Amino acid sequence: MMTARKLVKMAKKWPKECSKSCNERMANKGHFVVYTTDKNRFVIPLRYLNTSVFRELLRMSEDEFGLPTDGPITLPCDSSHMSYLINMVEQGLTN
Repeated sequence: MMTARKLVKMAKKWPKECSKSCNERMANKGHFVVYTTDKNRFVIPLRYLNTSVFRELLRMSEDEFGLPTDGPITLPCDSSHMSYLINMVEQGLTN
């Protein structure tokens, strides 16, 4: 299972210095970036890591794709499913 601590540890390993194009792709403070299997980008608030649905998605991603060492986190769902899950979390329908 990927915990918030593991996610922070992975982020610290990424290069500290980035080009301007990299800065445009980075998330704001308090957020993290994930991609879906259809290559769509989502910026997710860190508080979503407290929900079981996102913790399970990250665990499934680790099982299916392994831990990313030099690339983005890819979740094992498409963008429509991800939008639905985000909507559920925002409405408080998941814990």
